[in-house]
Amino acid sequence: MNRAVRDTKSVRIGHSACPHDCPSTCALDVEILDERTIGRIRGARDNDYTAGVICGKVARYAEREHHPGRVLTPLIRRGEKGGGGFAPISWDDALDLVAEKFLAAERQYGSEAVWPYYYAGTMGLVMRDGMNRLRHAKRYSGFHSTICVTLSYTGYAAGTGRVAGPDPREMAKSDLVVIWGTNPVNTQVNVMTHAIRARKERGAKIAAVDVYMNGTMEQADLPVLVRPGTDGALACAVMHCLFRDGKADWDYLDRYSDAPRELEAHLRSRNPQWASAITGAPVETIEEFARLIGERKRAYFRLGYGFSRSRNGAANMHAACCIPTVTGAWQYEGGGAFHNSADIYHWNKTMIEGLDARDPSVRMLDQSRIGPILTGDPEALRGGPPVMALLIQNTNPVSVAPDQTVVKRGFARGDLFTCVHEQFMTETAQVADLVLPATTFLEHDDIYQGGGHQYIQLGPKLVEPPGECRSNHEVICGLAARVGASHPGFDMTVRELIDWTLQNSGWGTIEGLEVVRWIDCQPSFEQSHYLDGFAWPDKKFRFKPDWPNVPFRSMVRDGPIDAMPVLPDHWTVIEEADAEHPFRLATSPARSFLNSTFNETPTARAKEGRPDVMMHPDDAAKLGLSDGDAVVLGNRRGEVRLHLRLFDGVRRGVLIAESIWPNEAYPDGKGINTLTGADASAPYGGAAFHDNKVWVRRA
Repeated sequence: MNRAVRDTKSVRIGHSACPHDCPSTCALDVEILDERTIGRIRGARDNDYTAGVICGKVARYAEREHHPGRVLTPLIRRGEKGGGGFAPISWDDALDLVAEKFLAAERQYGSEAVWPYYYAGTMGLVMRDGMNRLRHAKRYSGFHSTICVTLSYTGYAAGTGRVAGPDPREMAKSDLVVIWGTNPVNTQVNVMTHAIRARKERGAKIAAVDVYMNGTMEQADLPVLVRPGTDGALACAVMHCLFRDGKADWDYLDRYSDAPRELEAHLRSRNPQWASAITGAPVETIEEFARLIGERKRAYFRLGYGFSRSRNGAANMHAACCIPTVTGAWQYEGGGAFHNSADIYHWNKTMIEGLDARDPSVRMLDQSRIGPILTGDPEALRGGPPVMALLIQNTNPVSVAPDQTVVKRGFARGDLFTCVHEQFMTETAQVADLVLPATTFLEHDDIYQGGGHQYIQLGPKLVEPPGECRSNHEVICGLAARVGASHPGFDMTVRELIDWTLQNSGWGTIEGLEVVRWIDCQPSFEQSHYLDGFAWPDKKFRFKPDWPNVPFRSMVRDGPIDAMPVLPDHWTVIEEADAEHPFRLATSPARSFLNSTFNETPTARAKEGRPDVMMHPDDAAKLGLSDGDAVVLGNRRGEVRLHLRLFDGVRRGVLIAESIWPNEAYPDGKGINTLTGADASAPYGGAAFHDNKVWVRRA
């Protein structure tokens, strides 16, 4: 915790980068009180994207860093799995046990019976991705990453050919900022910094599209409220209006797009009346949205990860990207569409990930389908052996993975060995056989790339870790020596890995990065705005995507690819409400949590109150429900008990449950992801967290 009285003369400022799974990757100034203690954290003012602003979660990071609940020593399970009984064990004995279990699984079932499982609890390249070096060296089962970006990345790249776009700082130079599929007030505050600057300095308008009247929608000049999963219909109606009203830039379309006249003809029937019936947005609002876009050529579309949460998300993201192509907004500073800077960094991560040891014949298991995988579903296992041993870093699947009933059943298997390397006793750690204490980002070196901006940043070790905490790299290297994994990366320090990666990626040295603190990697204006053509062989933006061949970091194609729309459209693959399940449920991000991170800190818990679900008052009245009532939500996957919050900022028939609360915060121990589905979405898989049909009754 922060000290009540501080000697300000003894406080020094350390520089770092936020490691959490938010595209802002903020540049940080950290008060260091002594070798083990931090004070306040602030945004770096001299970084022109962070611009001195960070979210409240990270500003009070001392509350997490010095939390009394940190895991401080290796722990081995005593008693039944999930019973809460653990006893201390030495590091050597713990790593020996993991190696013994991994080798035993390998002997009986083959190396693919071991599954290293990780995600983005840290976005540091070494600590997040180093687990791949172990799995490649040992030919353990691969990890198909699907829980976050898959649908939005592929939807964006379906049009442009790569995941990169106009400089995010250009939002401040726009005449219209369209914030679509993201609630940056809760999730990436720096977007609002630059959007509001455009409003103040240029008289720009802010339009926002979302499924409820959240903080971002409240700040917008034009909020466009839609039903979950209907963004494609809205985009089509907007383009219909642009073509109808002569706002399409035909010179640009003829030069830079593949099928503009076919698109125009296709959209003639997709008018605002058609879209209003699907989205719930009034015709007048759709017309006003189209008018703003048509009149303000310098329009910047900031497209978020909400697109990844629906089964039709890739098609919806692509449809939204088509709008600035119709107007030619890509040509202008402050115009175009941006989602993420993933493809600008040209990393060589051979040493970090052991890419030179990768065997492409090893199966890839879908992260989001961990429940079916652990319960032995043959299709989910890709026809291979059962998973008998897990090593988990940087994620908490017993809270965050979809279809929790199946997930919990899988983790309860008596023959499954689970080792969790964690900072806290998360719900996944609680069902583990072995728990290893992990460092935070302030306690180890790492390197970061921006998603929402264009900077590479160094995150050096600033304080000593408490207790016996060790970094991910230390654990991976310790295991490698015990299981017979060989690769040069295991013999390198973190600093050596960072330096090798920087040099072999064309970004200089670690010593150089320490001096400048960050590297601006934004490509030229011409490349960022695709003025030299889009990233396809014919240089044309694709209104007609080749969905099975959209570039993505995985070769695993999944979901109903053949049914994807040929041209932008409303794709009716979502979980539509029906007579038995009359409500659509979205599990949107809470302001004080980041997935399941921060939900262990007292301030975050106090700010969020308790798990609840937002419902329109008219829907509640029809069901005889009142504000604060205990209710049950249910579908074929299970039931969840929580409290009702009446809110007229949702459409009739739509429910919003801001999350992710731990399962234990709910009366019956069943969290909101009990209701979400683990079925794969096209074209590369993905978890549709905001795409659920449910019923509601009084508890």
